[in-house]
Amino acid sequence: MDDLPDADMPPSDVPPRYHTGRLPNSKAGDGKPRLLLMGQRRSGKSSISSVVFHKLPPSETLYLETTTHIKRESMHSFMDFQVWDFPGHLDYFDPAFDVDNIFEEIGALIWVIDAQDEYLEAIMRLNTTILNLQHSYPNINVEVFVHKVDGLSEDYKGDTFRDIIQRVQDELSDHGYENAPVSFYQTSIYDHSIFEAFSKVIQKLIPQLPTLEALLNSLCSTCHIEKAYLFDIMSKIYIATDTSPTDIGSYEICSDYIDVVIDVSEIYGWDRPEENGQSELVETGNNDAESLITMERKGNNYLYLREINKYLALVCLMGDDSPADKKAVIDYNVGVFQTALKQVFPRADRDMSAQPAT
Repeated sequence: MDDLPDADMPPSDVPPRYHTGRLPNSKAGDGKPRLLLMGQRRSGKSSISSVVFHKLPPSETLYLETTTHIKRESMHSFMDFQVWDFPGHLDYFDPAFDVDNIFEEIGALIWVIDAQDEYLEAIMRLNTTILNLQHSYPNINVEVFVHKVDGLSEDYKGDTFRDIIQRVQDELSDHGYENAPVSFYQTSIYDHSIFEAFSKVIQKLIPQLPTLEALLNSLCSTCHIEKAYLFDIMSKIYIATDTSPTDIGSYEICSDYIDVVIDVSEIYGWDRPEENGQSELVETGNNDAESLITMERKGNNYLYLREINKYLALVCLMGDDSPADKKAVIDYNVGVFQTALKQVFPRADRDMSAQPAT
């Protein structure tokens, strides 16, 4: 891993397909990619936002009020972004709305469909939205969450998911959009599927993703790690993983340990001063990394967790061929990884002032 001097800009012949939020192009000029949560009323948009970004227990989402106006929140993390929650009854293309202001600085349009309800009208509105946006914003990234699948049987869940995909793609094809950039996910707030889906969505907005994957691949091959995740601590979204196959079981184990770090840090954490002796009070998230769980036995695997910085944590799963006597080697290589990551996400050239939620 010491042979990665240009880790912050990997060679690639493939042009980026999706808007990455790298350059500001909105009237506000804030450069923060937006996640737009849209869909029919009572489809679960506000519940998703509350569970993923505010750590609200899923059982308490039953008491959330219906969204009546556009809610905009700024999330301060490894990559600042905004979450816009849209009421289901609004017509976004009504002349009264400034369409450019809504869609120009978009990172991802997340359309939520309630799988337990009649979804034909939701599909019709989704396709209408996609077709309207294709004219002015052809590179827009559309993510469809087939939500509330926890209440369906396995067979019916699969049939519903395939039916929604088929109906959306058929109508878009009829209008001449054969390969519209639309992705589909089965989600529920009562398991880890909603975090898995958001992880996939966020990864498309990260220009440095190939670099992060290359770094994690090098770390895994050097230390005989079976699977490595780089988590955003506050949301439990993993922003990158190595290129080996991902299974939901390993993700659940790693995600649960992130909860341990957060809970312990809230009880025993403290404000740690910067090198110049001044405390940084404007940022949210954990301060300089202190949490470390090494070689914890979990079933047939060893688990290694280490906070990389105040936003990110590295969680690794290792087999029996990575015993505790290799800890020094693993610690050294994780330190090299941490150094390389500072080049990928430099903090110095970011505006350190936190924007209040609106």
